[in-house]
Amino acid sequence: MILWLWLCWGFSTSAGQPDSELMARYLEEKLLADYSIMEQVARRVPRQAKFLQRLETRPRMSEFTVKSTIISRYAFTTVSCTMVNSGSEAREGVFEMQIPAAAFISNFTMSIGNKTYYGEVTGKEKKHSSDDKARHKKPLSPTDGRENGYETFKASVFIPRKMQAKFLLHYEELLQRRLGKYEYTVSIRPQQLVGRLRVEVNILENSGIVSLEVPPLRNSKHKGNGKVEGDVSPPPSTVVGHTKTLAKVTFNPSVVEQTRIARNGILGDFIIRYDVNRELSVGDVQILNGYFVHYFAPTDLPPLPKNVVFVLDSSASMVGTKLKQTKEALFTILQDLRPEDHFNIIGFSNRIKVWQQDRLVPVTPNNIRDAKKYIHNMSPTGGTNINGALQTGAKLLNDYIAQNDIDARTVSLIIFLTDGRPTVGETQSSKILSNTKDAIRDKFCLFTIGIGNDVDQKLLERMALENCGMTRHFQEDEDAASHLKGFYDEIGTPLLSDIRVDYPEDNVEQVTQNFFPNYFNGSEIIIAGKLINRTSDSLHVEVTASNSKKYILLKTDVAIDLPSRNDIRGVPGLEDGKGDKNYIERAWSYLTIKELLNSRLKSDDNQEKDYLTEKAKSMALTYNFVTPVTILKMKEAGIYSEPPQEELISPSTDGIGEKLQSLQGHKAPPGIHRRQDKQRIKISKTSADGDPHFVIDFPSSKFSVCFNIDGEPGDILRLVSDHKESGVTVNGQLIGAPAPPNGHKKHRTYFSTITILSNKPERSYLEITPKRVILDDGERLLLSCDRSAVVRSSSLEVSISANSNITVTIRHTISFVILIHHYKKPAPYQRDHLGFYISNSKGLSSDSHGLLGQFLNHEVKLLQESLNTSHQQVGQNQTEALKPNPTNTLKVKGRLVPVVWKQRRIYNGQQEVDCWFAKNNADKLIDGSYKDYLASHPFDTGTSFGTISSL
Repeated sequence: MILWLWLCWGFSTSAGQPDSELMARYLEEKLLADYSIMEQVARRVPRQAKFLQRLETRPRMSEFTVKSTIISRYAFTTVSCTMVNSGSEAREGVFEMQIPAAAFISNFTMSIGNKTYYGEVTGKEKKHSSDDKARHKKPLSPTDGRENGYETFKASVFIPRKMQAKFLLHYEELLQRRLGKYEYTVSIRPQQLVGRLRVEVNILENSGIVSLEVPPLRNSKHKGNGKVEGDVSPPPSTVVGHTKTLAKVTFNPSVVEQTRIARNGILGDFIIRYDVNRELSVGDVQILNGYFVHYFAPTDLPPLPKNVVFVLDSSASMVGTKLKQTKEALFTILQDLRPEDHFNIIGFSNRIKVWQQDRLVPVTPNNIRDAKKYIHNMSPTGGTNINGALQTGAKLLNDYIAQNDIDARTVSLIIFLTDGRPTVGETQSSKILSNTKDAIRDKFCLFTIGIGNDVDQKLLERMALENCGMTRHFQEDEDAASHLKGFYDEIGTPLLSDIRVDYPEDNVEQVTQNFFPNYFNGSEIIIAGKLINRTSDSLHVEVTASNSKKYILLKTDVAIDLPSRNDIRGVPGLEDGKGDKNYIERAWSYLTIKELLNSRLKSDDNQEKDYLTEKAKSMALTYNFVTPVTILKMKEAGIYSEPPQEELISPSTDGIGEKLQSLQGHKAPPGIHRRQDKQRIKISKTSADGDPHFVIDFPSSKFSVCFNIDGEPGDILRLVSDHKESGVTVNGQLIGAPAPPNGHKKHRTYFSTITILSNKPERSYLEITPKRVILDDGERLLLSCDRSAVVRSSSLEVSISANSNITVTIRHTISFVILIHHYKKPAPYQRDHLGFYISNSKGLSSDSHGLLGQFLNHEVKLLQESLNTSHQQVGQNQTEALKPNPTNTLKVKGRLVPVVWKQRRIYNGQQEVDCWFAKNNADKLIDGSYKDYLASHPFDTGTSFGTISSL
């Protein structure tokens, strides 16, 4: 077809239609994208080829392909690029690829004609010689051009005439969660139209993929990226398909589509954002071949109050756009502060100006208004006193914490912004670092932001690292206002503090960082390690943290699969030992190397630095990672070696769902005994469970009384009512189900929700269902019933035993146990439901009421009815003799209640109870009638019998 196009052009030329140069331009645009076609044209029309040679100034890129596999946030990426030299002499071909600064290059190969060169990772020495340059290439520059979170990998070679060069670059990264999404980015900057351009990304997340999106190509510096303002649609030719756990995204624009995006070739970032299913639990723990990785990112937590000091550069270099955008961002940030937060602002140049002297102010409309005025009036002048500004900010925050009764579960932080280097006061970086660390004393975190090319980014990075913070760097010509707001959004909502993740010491080793001062909404905590005891059935995991006024303990036992099921060597694409395919092991090595490099950066001890350098270098060489302590050297593989094949370094996703193990509290595989987390709790027999069946235990009388309540679906029963004295109320809502066949009931009812309300010492409530627990004491907390957890505050403790029970303890004197009933294969008349048990009633008053509460501090007497209808009191030692008599009577508050002898099983059938049963909806046994115990809504506290009020 293409040969036919050339023949048409050849005929037109001979006829004197378009000239040869026009034909050459057409061929350059349309035909030279494919090297094989170029060769045919060059052989058949040497005269026209001369025009191409004259016009061509660089090799043409005929193919640019990116293939990526992301398995549980760990991304393997392979970039393939082919360049064709159609000229009559050797020309330089330059392969450039922007890769995330956090990524590690793991392999690089290039083929020029019939020669192949492969990359070898070696340790970086203190001094480098320049004797290693190969004849056909220039030295690689894997870290040239660092720019806003990206580095440019660059390789240049001389391509012989009429030949092609092929480049294969492999890199790996662990995706970081920011603002609730993982973002995977591919830089597409061929700087020319490409005949074959394709990006393919495969994602496997056994947790389940949610909110997958592909926004338009991102390019903040150049026009013509095809993005229309307000357009949120994927780039042209993008195809997205996914199931619950797998996703495939392709971007395959034709030359025409590339032209529509950008006339001279695409110049932008192809982005994929997604998140995974998660809930408040110990997180997602995955284990494979002796290694584990643990992802922890709870949701539905109330934010912690924060104390924040903004330290803003107002030196002369901030003049113009930088200061204007900083002000715009701060105006928006101030609006996002919460009422429980406190803040202050410091502007600095050669002088340091504090907005509110010696204090932090609460967030009020007036304070926000005055703060905006202060920021608006800031003007650029003078030098840059970084040390003085940080000392002032640290002293302000330290004094505020010391002088005020600051709750330990608030989060204090400094946000520091500058565009330059220190020019006033202390200017030596090492002194600024030590002074800052001494001033902060691990009491709060420092977050740093650098703008422009003149900033000392290494200083800012190290200051943040040494003081538990993060750093960001933005270019001057970018939209600094949106970047600043985005960075604040990452750290503006702390949810947990003092997070510690523990594993049994005799089960794990070489665990990465497991203590974190803060967890921010939308982020993720990642820990990895090695297993010592591979024969163990499970790995015990405990997460402890603080949330506002509550202490949280989450725990579980994660099943460890059998080695034969963990082995993924049989998965397609993993043959012949092509790289280390254990993505969990590589994630562990990635995190470990990052931590070693960070520790090295923070260290001032030369001996310690050398040790950390050697350790990081050894691990990087083991896993073939290019890092700051290793380099990539190119070696010739042989004159007649095969050209590199386009193969992913990553594992295939085919069948991997059966091989890798995603353990999020799922059931252990068949044949593995999993230790149950159910706790045997000592409780009284006093309860309401089942359909519902009520049992009241009278320990001093040494017998129990039982009754049924035949309620209607939707009814809310008041079980315990002591709102005036202890402040506690318990309500249970009924759910309906069909009656069993041949039964006497028209339907069954069960407790679907138990609501526990307390107003002393402060108002709070618990709403419990078989699936989740909502705790609200002014801050809402959501807990899943299929994960073990403990939440503790000064007056309340909630302990969840996964899929078993919930224990609620109020002021250490009142305890309730809520039993969870789950049916794997429920019959039509069965429903998942709850049982309510009173474990400790000491804290309830003698005036407590409710269907159960009215009996907690009262005794009943058992009477025997003789033939002449006179009653005699039965002693405790006579109870056994009365069991067969169907005409026994209870005396309750002067009322006579006929009862019969029954046996009942409670607590999931684990306990058998002998009881005296009162018929007819407990007629005469309870005060009033059944309808007197109906609450109008789950939060009805019923301050006295028969009345209604709300918490």
